[in-house]
Amino acid sequence: MKVNITGKNIDITSAIRNHIESKFKKLEKWQVDIIGCQATFSEEPNKQMKFEAVITVPKGKLVASALHEDLYAAVNEVEQKLERQLNKLRHKPEARRSEKPELEEVEEAE
Repeated sequence: MKVNITGKNIDITSAIRNHIESKFKKLEKWQVDIIGCQATFSEEPNKQMKFEAVITVPKGKLVASALHEDLYAAVNEVEQKLERQLNKLRHKPEARRSEKPELEEVEEAE
């Protein structure tokens, strides 16, 4: 999976890139076809880091974002949010709502 990482008003160091790529490698365990991944992080005026990730899957896009003082904590939070979304997407066909039970007709002895 190729991860496009964009930094707005902040430099992308190799440590940040490695951390983000290692977190997104974990998402492959859900066995969902991930077409692409776009990650963007920026520094907000209040000294907080904003991290957003958009993952493209065949059925649409999964989006998650987090705002935290520590960039690594924001990346971890986004990874957890995406894991929950992928888990839901992966197990959705299995979680079909049960149909109403059919009423059995009872023949009465006359």
